[in-house]
Amino acid sequence: MGSDINPRLKEIMTSLVRHLHAFVKDVHLTQQEWEVAIDFLTRTGQICSNERQEFILLSDTLGVSMLVDAINNRRSIGATENTVLGPFHVAGAPQRGMGEHISFDGKGERCLFEGRVTDLHGNPVADARIDVWSDNADGYYDVQQPGIQPKWNNRGIFTTGVEGKYSFVGIKPVSYPIPHDGPVGGMLDALGRHPYRPAHMHFIVTADGFQKVVTHTFVGDDHYMTSDAVFGVKETLVAPFERVDDGVTVWRSSFDFILTPAGE
Repeated sequence: MGSDINPRLKEIMTSLVRHLHAFVKDVHLTQQEWEVAIDFLTRTGQICSNERQEFILLSDTLGVSMLVDAINNRRSIGATENTVLGPFHVAGAPQRGMGEHISFDGKGERCLFEGRVTDLHGNPVADARIDVWSDNADGYYDVQQPGIQPKWNNRGIFTTGVEGKYSFVGIKPVSYPIPHDGPVGGMLDALGRHPYRPAHMHFIVTADGFQKVVTHTFVGDDHYMTSDAVFGVKETLVAPFERVDDGVTVWRSSFDFILTPAGE
């Protein structure tokens, strides 16, 4: 490498080449296997589009996305942990009033999501912005079914008041498969792995003076909790889902978000 290149680039590329060559020697990679790998990467790039990023899916299913997230989001004990963003977040979801409904396709079991946003000491965080989204009862996000699901179905943005409370009505999420009709799906099949993610609700929580939280809350009794295809489950993110006998919803899920000060 040149003597005047970016020092961080030199550090990264030196390590990459060293580990890549060590891998090839470790497994005694054959010419045919190398050609299969090149073909796999070529097809992974060819299937990418504005709506689909197969390389991110590959990173997710190899656990790399979660590792990068963990390295870059170390937080104090007790603070809400991050997990993967996922491919279905859409910027510009509508601002909604506390307690409003976000599900408009008439499917699924209604669920009240509620809780507080606080700092590490339990003090409420006012004006926290909570961006939420989930799949519908059939396991699809609205962007996967344009013209079938209403626009902004199961999406919304809420802002906390002085008590830091939030609430909205969605549906109890269901498990669903990641896109598996491409090269990454073929890899999962070859490895004897399924493509499913356990049921979850997505959250992005932001507030002035605090680190952004990108996370999920998971349905704890989901069949795929211990085998998430993208390794996104963390024990601290498992939320209670309690059945409501005589309420306006069938379920209630309470979860508090605990934010870390910016710069910590």
